[in-house]
Parts: sequence; structure tokens; C-alpha cells
Amino acid sequence: MDFITLSNGLKIPQIGFGVWRVDNDTEAPAAVAEALRVGYRHIDTAAVYKNEEGVAKGIATSGVPRADIFLTSKIWNDDIRSGRTKEAYQESLNRLNTDYLDLCLLHWPVDGIVEAWHALVELYEEGKVKAIGVSNFKQHHLEQLKNAGLMTPMVNQIELHPQLPQKEFVAYLKNEGIHVEAWSPLMQGKFMDIELFHDLANKYSKAPSQIVLRWHLQSGHIALPKSVTPSRIQENLNVFDFELSTEDIAAIDTIASNVRIGPDPDEIDF
Repeated sequence: MDFITLSNGLKIPQIGFGVWRVDNDTEAPAAVAEALRVGYRHIDTAAVYKNEEGVAKGIATSGVPRADIFLTSKIWNDDIRSGRTKEAYQESLNRLNTDYLDLCLLHWPVDGIVEAWHALVELYEEGKVKAIGVSNFKQHHLEQLKNAGLMTPMVNQIELHPQLPQKEFVAYLKNEGIHVEAWSPLMQGKFMDIELFHDLANKYSKAPSQIVLRWHLQSGHIALPKSVTPSRIQENLNVFDFELSTEDIAAIDTIASNVRIGPDPDEIDF
């Protein structure tokens, strides 16, 4: 496993296990336990996924010590809007059966983000969370926090993949000391429709998904692939034993169309 060092010195595994749309009762416990069994040490969930209890069960049954796991959850929009950041944080801790998170994010840039971020900063300064960040924030949202004189987020988790590389924004984030996490790094499966990934998979004797994830790693992203299939859970982690050439990275970069798969953060209605 490779690690990224956040602005406060905390190390985060560069490949995490995402659990969006993983059922709390029927899928999350087994999938999380399997991910930890094969070597993941970074789990990414959220209050709105409604599977934090299942994640906790998977961690418990895995036998991996909590201290060895980098655990992330997120404050949902309703709690941001209603000024319940600290209460929502504690509720996530209760569901996850832990007394701290390694990383807590504001999930979307809705009304109330300045006040919510201030609350997260207080939790961080009180030692109740190891790192804090945001998710789906654009530059103008981040500038709201800066203009309020608040701490710079350590992470911004955004939709990021070869179709939507957001290179200018990623450069801005790097300049600000904000590390990038990629959600939907595998384009919600749409990478399988692109012939280049199959060609490169043959060239490197890897799976197409591993080619995409290797592109993320070599681009400096933290990637959060999701699967509930044991073979794919392991496949998505086995990306540290090869490197793409400069030419092949450049070929993947030509795929960019800047078309989103998920919602535009400026146009959300949830």
C-alpha cells in the first residue's frame, strides 16, 4: 500500500474501500470484512449511505485493530443546513461503534457550510477527529471558508476519473495543500466501454479496472473503488506492482470529456 501524507502529517492509504450503495444488513458486514482481510486499511462511508452499522460489524468481525484502520464518514446535508454538525458527528461515531474518526468530511456544499466547517474545526482542535475535509466543493466554495478565516480543509473528495480529470482544479487544490480523493474512480463501471483500457490491460497483463486505478495513483489521487464481489475487492487493491508508462498516461488523458456521471455540486437539490 502507498500512502499520502496530509497537511497535518497524518498518513492516509492511497486506495480506500468505498461503500456507497452497499446494503447495511446484507452486504456491508461481509464486504468490509473481506476488504480488510485482503489488505485494505482505509474504509470510506457516510451517514447518508445508511450502512455505518454494517461497516462497524465488518470491522469487528475482521479482527483488524481499529487503530490500524483509516475510517472516514461524512456530515449529511440536512445536518449541515440545520447546524447539527457536532451532533451528527457523534451519531456517526455511535453507529460506527468507535470514539473517533480518522477523517470527517462535509458531504456537499449546501447552505450552512461556513458554520458547519467551523464546528468541524472545533472538533479537530479538541482532538475528537484526526483530520477534516470537504466533499464535492468547488473553488468558490473553498474560498467561502478561506474568506471566513477558517482552517484549510485537508481533503476534498470529488468526482474524478479519466473522463473528468479536473486537472486545473486539482492543480489549485495542490497549491492550497488540499489532497484529492476520487469518488467513482472507475466511472461507475463505464471504463469497460473504453477500448483503450482493454488494450492497456492486455499490454500490462492486468485487468482494465487496475489500469484505471493505476492512472489515479500515478496522478497523485486517493482512490475509493467500491465492490461487493470478493474477487473484484482484491483485484482493485492489486495495483502496486506495476507502473504505467508516461506515454500510456498521456493516452488515458486524451479520454477527458469533462462530462460528469454524478451531479454538479452547483446544481444539487438534495
